[in-house]
Amino acid sequence: MSKPTSIAVDLAKNVFEIAATDDGDRVLFRRRYSRSRFREFLAKQPPADVVMEACGSSHYWARTAARFGHRPVLLPPAYVKPFVLRNKTDRTDATGLLPARRHPDIKRVPTKTEHQQTLTSIHKLRTAWRAARTSRINTVRGLLREFGVFIPQGAKHVKPTIGSLLQSGDEVPDALLPLLAEARSEIEALEERIKSAERQLRAIAREDDTVKRLMTIPGVGLLTATATVAFVGDLSRFSSGRHFAAFLGLTPRERSSGGRRRLGGISKRGNSYLRTLLVHGARSALNAGKRVDQPDRLRYWALCLEARSCHNVATVALANKLARIAWAVATRSTVYQNRPTSR
Repeated sequence: MSKPTSIAVDLAKNVFEIAATDDGDRVLFRRRYSRSRFREFLAKQPPADVVMEACGSSHYWARTAARFGHRPVLLPPAYVKPFVLRNKTDRTDATGLLPARRHPDIKRVPTKTEHQQTLTSIHKLRTAWRAARTSRINTVRGLLREFGVFIPQGAKHVKPTIGSLLQSGDEVPDALLPLLAEARSEIEALEERIKSAERQLRAIAREDDTVKRLMTIPGVGLLTATATVAFVGDLSRFSSGRHFAAFLGLTPRERSSGGRRRLGGISKRGNSYLRTLLVHGARSALNAGKRVDQPDRLRYWALCLEARSCHNVATVALANKLARIAWAVATRSTVYQNRPTSR
């Protein structure tokens, strides 16, 4: 039997379906392994293309396959789905990876390093803790409103209000006071966890030159810079800044037919978390430009656009511009140079 040149793997938690082919794309064998047996299989096989969908554990297995001398190939799951024929099974999922790998228009997903996945995990934990903190605050505000206690919008008002209720104890039942104290302690603990994650990000940013350069861009702070390195990695794989902005979903969505071109709102494809950070950073930079007498050229351009259209359109357009600038700063190993307005 000839040696396999391509090994398609349908990843799962404990069961791994494998389909191996030769140079002529002829299926040589199909196997099903457990987690430990799959690692042994990779170690024994000669170097080959290991094709997988880019899912939760794919980057770990891609690094494992590379250590054994294989060439990992990660494909976007949405583009692999049309190649899965008939019913969905582990066998057909693994087989569908083989023709998808040969399609010239399906770009491969780069393998994330451990450093990137560490940053990604910190961001996701911080996001989860922020969501939990917001949930606790909204729960407390809603419950106290049932007793006639109104807490103004904003997290900073919750803890002082609970503290005053614990001291007076007149406006809410006594049975509720210990639980409110527990809720305040829980909110404080979540806030401390969020600060701990941000301290960890700052420590990593001090040692990462790319993050330092990205933070010189207006509207790009610690979170946006580290998230760019974590979720995107090497920006030089994009041929231009516009391709990077399109990857983030910050370019118009096109619906053209019959020679008539139709451009709508942004496509919102790509990583929603990073796109959200860029939009929030653009909004902050736009508002900062209104507080100075002579804004720089970037903010002046955004303010002129806002005067012609509206605030949200100018914000998203500035986010698109920030993405392009981030690509240039990262690929050219330079820092952002703030230029004054020529007016």
